Amino acid sequence: MSRKTRDRDPGMGCKITRRDFLNGVAVGAGMGLLGARGALADLATHPEAMTSALQSEKGADASAQEYFLSKGVNQKDANYYPPGLTDMMRGSHPGSFEAAHLLRDHRFWKSAGAPQDTHETYDLVVVGGGISGLAAGYFFRQFAGQDARILILDNHDDFGGHAKRNEFHANGRLLLGYGGTQSIEAPGTYSPQAIGLLRDLGIDVSRFYRYFDRNLYSSLGLKPSVFFDKESFGTDRLLVGAAVQFSDDTEPLPGSRIHEMPIAPAAQQDLLRLIRESINYLPGLTPEQLRTRLIKTSYKGFLLQDAKVHPDVVKVYQKAPHDLYCVGIDAVSALSCRYMGFPGFKGIPMEERRREEKEEPYIFHFPDGNASIARMLVRSLIPGSIPGRTMEDIVTARVSYPRLDRSDSRVRLRLNSPVVRARHRGDPQTAKTVDVTYLQNGKLYTVQGGYCVMACYNCMAPYLCPEMPTWQKEALAYAVKEPLVYTNVQIRNWTAFQKLGTDNVYCPGSYFSNVDLDFPVSLGSYRFPSSPSESCVLHLLRTPCMPGLPCKEQYRAGRMELYTTPFSTFEHNIRAQLGAILGPGGFDPVRDIVAITVNRWPHGYAYEYNPLFEPLGRPASERPCVIGRKPFGRITIANSDSAGRAYTNAAIDQAYRAIQETMAMHAKSESGNSPVSSAIASSLPRV
Repeated sequence: MSRKTRDRDPGMGCKITRRDFLNGVAVGAGMGLLGARGALADLATHPEAMTSALQSEKGADASAQEYFLSKGVNQKDANYYPPGLTDMMRGSHPGSFEAAHLLRDHRFWKSAGAPQDTHETYDLVVVGGGISGLAAGYFFRQFAGQDARILILDNHDDFGGHAKRNEFHANGRLLLGYGGTQSIEAPGTYSPQAIGLLRDLGIDVSRFYRYFDRNLYSSLGLKPSVFFDKESFGTDRLLVGAAVQFSDDTEPLPGSRIHEMPIAPAAQQDLLRLIRESINYLPGLTPEQLRTRLIKTSYKGFLLQDAKVHPDVVKVYQKAPHDLYCVGIDAVSALSCRYMGFPGFKGIPMEERRREEKEEPYIFHFPDGNASIARMLVRSLIPGSIPGRTMEDIVTARVSYPRLDRSDSRVRLRLNSPVVRARHRGDPQTAKTVDVTYLQNGKLYTVQGGYCVMACYNCMAPYLCPEMPTWQKEALAYAVKEPLVYTNVQIRNWTAFQKLGTDNVYCPGSYFSNVDLDFPVSLGSYRFPSSPSESCVLHLLRTPCMPGLPCKEQYRAGRMELYTTPFSTFEHNIRAQLGAILGPGGFDPVRDIVAITVNRWPHGYAYEYNPLFEPLGRPASERPCVIGRKPFGRITIANSDSAGRAYTNAAIDQAYRAIQETMAMHAKSESGNSPVSSAIASSLPRV
């Protein structure tokens, strides 16, 4: 099928099931995609151009908040229910980022006007309602007592941050997808504080050994696959039973599969050599020299310069690390790719990486990802907001959004409220309170807090706290978050996967690098659609990047692409790619796609200090994230950004550290001069 035909035939004119605001809806407004390399590079170096483009076109799509308001619905209405929104942009949605961009461009306060004082006073104000912000509220109340007054402010229309829940429905049956933070990875390595929080909430990770069906797909004969698209490789070809990474006991690409690849014959031979032969491509180096060389050489460089492979081999592997690094092999070290199981290292003498005493399977997954953790935190903080009390019943429980921000609650969670300033009343070193100003429905409001935790993106803190010292601002701004898109697609059934014999597909040349059947998890009353005849949710991954640039520049360019890509572009590529991959199995994108939710994260994973571009031998204590997270007056810093690790346990650990610092401050202060309640003062531990 030619690109021209594909552009015409993916079903863009068909009607996806459009639900009303009770069950999910789409409202779309088109915007031209600034997709050319030159345009994106210009936007990356001139961010004010991106803001101008967004303002002139009013964003890629209408916001969910605008839709709800058009129906006379807001957070205090029982019909307000963001998880059920489909066929529109979620994640970092329109309405959640515009104020931040204006602050970045130093334009916000020119026309913002004076904020209105709400006369609300809290013991703690948390900026950011993701897992780190919610955990900060949890730990603060744990130390300070149940009477502590806490306000959590978030710029999104739903809580959880990157832990985003997507709901779908099929004949009255609930289907769930994860729109961000995916799983509890390696819980055996969690700190006592992080695993303790999960246990306190009622999460027993050992139960996932029962809930995650590790045999479902293999029992149906389904295997990993690689899909080569016509536009990149000259033909559409699905190779079932092929994978580009080694597993513990299998060859990733059997010879028969390699010879079927639509790449040059020389590239096929080179790939066979990489996989099968024990060749030392870096002879004469000491172990330390070897390690340094592999750290400071990209895997692409290793393949071309050291292993001297045909360039088509690079095409096959370019997108393989996208799910972990949000960039391709041109910007990931050869050493990292060796640890991920990429070929070419059989004959290179190196010590194996030390493993944990017990390897843990990747099975600790709620059907909505770690959104269930966020929901359990909210249920603990705000009684009555979510029914139930177990890790099983949280999965199907429905949040009562009006109960999240009630005046009679000790803990309040206020959505659609981007914070624009956090300023001490007086000298930060002696002030007793922090004024926190936020924007809601076009109006500015200020609340007062005894303390403040910045659990938002760390790169925003310098703009929210302009009185911070320059050295701290620079440290907080050092990291560049990694953009990505998690897209969930509800399909009528998954018989095409069964007929083709695959459950997950790596697509080295396509718009989405990975297309997977969702994790087969059933718990409580939630049942995974284990029969191929049932409707299910597919998970598609895209990490926009610009190969050839340093990783930070790729992240910036990818971010600009995401901000300027409308939902219709994602929908077109979803339909075309699924049709090409699954069409031979009987899949019809017009008939079989039921609903689409695009979770766009221009500021996605926390920056993880890619060793290819970072100084060698720098102590952890000198990392910018460690320097930047130091307390500033009564303001402390949380979020996984401040750990330099994009994991849920990092978000929890950083919340715990920030609250420990808050408690240490309060233990030294005179409680009589602080608005913090006397109950807190009497219950504080001496730190």
